[in-house]
Amino acid sequence: MSTHQSMDRICAAALALTLLLTILFVNGEALGLQPASRAQGYETRLFDTARVHTIDIVMDGWEDFIETCENEEYAACAAVIDGEAYKNVAIRAKGNTSLSMVSALDSDRYSFKIEFDHYDAGKTYYGLDKLCLNNIIQDNTYMKDYLTYRMMGAFGVSAPLCSYVYITVNGEDWGLYLAVEGVEEGFLRRNYGSRYGDLYKPDSMDFGGGRDNSQGFAMEDFSEERALTGGGSGRRVRVMTPPETAEREVLPEKGAMPGGIPGGEAAPPSGGFGGMGSDDVKLKYSGDDPESYASIFSSAKTDVTEADRERLIQALKILGEGTDIARAVDVDQVLRYFVVHNFVVNGDSYTGSMVHNYYLYEADGRLSMIPWDYNLAFGTFQAGDASEAVNDPIDTPLSVTGDGDRPMIDWIFSDAACTELYHQYFAEFLETVDPAAIIGAACRLIAPYVERDPTKFCTYEEFETGVDALEAFCALRAGSVSGQLAGEIPSTRDGQSAAGDSLIETSGLTLADLGTMNMGGPGGRGGGPESGGLQMGDEAGTVPGREMTNGPEGRQSPSGRPGPMAAARGENGSPQAFVPDGLTLLLLLVSVLVLLAGILAVWRFRRRGRSRRRSASMPSIPAAECPGGSGGSSRPVPEEKRSP
Repeated sequence: MSTHQSMDRICAAALALTLLLTILFVNGEALGLQPASRAQGYETRLFDTARVHTIDIVMDGWEDFIETCENEEYAACAAVIDGEAYKNVAIRAKGNTSLSMVSALDSDRYSFKIEFDHYDAGKTYYGLDKLCLNNIIQDNTYMKDYLTYRMMGAFGVSAPLCSYVYITVNGEDWGLYLAVEGVEEGFLRRNYGSRYGDLYKPDSMDFGGGRDNSQGFAMEDFSEERALTGGGSGRRVRVMTPPETAEREVLPEKGAMPGGIPGGEAAPPSGGFGGMGSDDVKLKYSGDDPESYASIFSSAKTDVTEADRERLIQALKILGEGTDIARAVDVDQVLRYFVVHNFVVNGDSYTGSMVHNYYLYEADGRLSMIPWDYNLAFGTFQAGDASEAVNDPIDTPLSVTGDGDRPMIDWIFSDAACTELYHQYFAEFLETVDPAAIIGAACRLIAPYVERDPTKFCTYEEFETGVDALEAFCALRAGSVSGQLAGEIPSTRDGQSAAGDSLIETSGLTLADLGTMNMGGPGGRGGGPESGGLQMGDEAGTVPGREMTNGPEGRQSPSGRPGPMAAARGENGSPQAFVPDGLTLLLLLVSVLVLLAGILAVWRFRRRGRSRRRSASMPSIPAAECPGGSGGSSRPVPEEKRSP
């Protein structure tokens, strides 16, 4: 075998290996190779919880935009995030009851949603396509959402990222908000990779659905669920009373519910109104017709095919049957979700009477839940007796009765082994997640910003009281749950009704201190408590990041023209940032090394080949014809040819 043939084969093998590794690198997930992490880039930027971030909204006609916020229409603006400017992004008000309440309070401190890709397809903030800015209404602590999401994430739940942001509008102070990762494409990629499943936001189409689900909902039509305590003889009886008459504990007449709210019969004991959410939102199986699940499929956040619908319906069928649950449910994720969810006692949720405020994720026929909207958690949706909230039974939480009405949680309690596993997860949560540490760090971080927030819904003193109450609630709740796990406190509603003396004492806790469904406040621009705006150079409350830089280079708009705010504060935003994981880096490195080795081998072989060809092509010169070389030397002349 010649050297030439050997080198040809070596080069061919090197190039083939390089091609193979490149295919694995590009299509790794499609071939079943899952990266260790799916970092997008925004996680360590905007959602760094060690600081208060800044967002300056730059918009011509801001006052006109505020006047029409209830329409939930998008408007163009520029967003300067921690000094990086993103032009031609979209902003609108968001919310449901909170949107109506802001208006009712004569405030303009709305929650907002920013869509980076609304006008320019593909534009993101380091991979983030949607950003929610929560106004922290009904929350004197500023922490109910924040604490819940942080605990969910710490316990391994696929939960939205969040951080505090101080918002300015055209350079002027607006207020301290909570930035929450939108549960859309960026979230899905971060948690599940590029080959993610289907996402839904189930909600009753006739009540409480928010944008795209219930445009006609109005706060004045809402009636709040209240609790009547019956001492040691009875756990509670749920009734519906309007917010303005919340202190009047009156049973409504049959069929007399305002606003056409379903469930107009007198409230049954313990079960709330039960039918406040439709069967599909409760995730109950109702046959194979997709039309029976309109509240799910109409709120899909991903493109859904017929096969996707069939797969989800089949999962609901298995869930309803209560057998072989692991085929239809991501058991680990769902257990972790409900552990934290039940710890924070959120009545405005799937386990409450309204049956909403969750995302449903389906992949390969298995379901899981993604947490959403906890500003009325910690017993403040009902704002009833503190003892009820602190001691809420973990095995029959809130409106859950165990009769199959909430199949996504009922399966946990229908089987002793599942219940025991749930209890083990709860014990793990209590041992590994420290709410007090999260609260303490957050309070130290945001206190100066709260004090100077010009649009806040509470006073600074109410904030301080609320934080103390939140710490107390979490400590008491942990004590109650520990007692329930140990068997010292009954873990069901019926058990607690028969053993009321065993419950954790909560006489020093007032739930209203945390901020409740019925809390109010002046709010609005310039309408809040006298606080003064954040001033540059104020050590306690300096807003960081006022200096502005251009955002990373991104795609131009399809028209090639800048948006209406093109001149505002620099260039537009970035494409998705690429932050490779360890496996990706390894494959990339090996591919590059093999490719370089192949190129080097080819280069050396070709160089050697050229050298040999030059040597072979040079003519042979007889010695007698060779002239003298340099230095004047010459070949010796044979003696017979010398002159005499």
